[in-house]
Amino acid sequence: MKPLELEVFSCRTDNFGVLVHDPETGLTASIDAPEEAPILAAAERRGWKLTHIFTTHHHTDHVEANLALKERYGLEIIGPVNEAVAIPGLDRTVGDGDEFLFGEHPVRVIETPGHTAGHVCYHLPDDKILFAADTLFALGCGRLFERSAADMWHSLQKLCVLPDETAVYFGHEYTQSNARFALSVDGDNEALQRRAAQIDELRASGKFTIPTMMGLEKETNPFLRPADPAIRRHLVMEGKTNEEVFAEIRKRKDTFK
Repeated sequence: MKPLELEVFSCRTDNFGVLVHDPETGLTASIDAPEEAPILAAAERRGWKLTHIFTTHHHTDHVEANLALKERYGLEIIGPVNEAVAIPGLDRTVGDGDEFLFGEHPVRVIETPGHTAGHVCYHLPDDKILFAADTLFALGCGRLFERSAADMWHSLQKLCVLPDETAVYFGHEYTQSNARFALSVDGDNEALQRRAAQIDELRASGKFTIPTMMGLEKETNPFLRPADPAIRRHLVMEGKTNEEVFAEIRKRKDTFK
């Protein structure tokens, strides 16, 4: 089986677009549909015809181009069952633990409520890829709009069990600001210090910070590390639960400048 081919590009102000192509079958999926023109340009650049959209959640900056792309290509839109009424053009609903094939490549659905009530991520275990959208960012996690900190913490724990070598594709280029915040709560973390410097270099040269790796996130992302003693000491939360520490980290990020 030939490996999948990916094309990553920028959309809107700070969204990432990702096209996933199976060279054996010609199938091509857009991970969400943030903006029509950049998606069309990426498909034309690679000579691919879109056949699917894998929708992660209902926010406009992830579904705005659904109907335009469906009209152009006649593609199939797959998305979360718990947000079905809010996703334009949805053809097939999926929920937690569902699996389907993209060509011969298995895709597993992981429901990750927090950012929205029905957000899903798409895990391709054979390809060691996770499309996390707005649940897990490089050095961050999604803002809590529709569910609680407890829900998001549970969702992140579901992602943390994935292998360290899983490549994580996320929805927005927030990494540099996320790094500044991470240092504010975990400043003694040498791996984080090194990573923040590398991120600054990447952004200064106009390069993307996507993808990240699950193992790297476990080592440096404070939202995945509320059990860390240094973070707990900094927050003066040594006797609190991981869920409580996570909630405090998320609260601080919401007001971080």
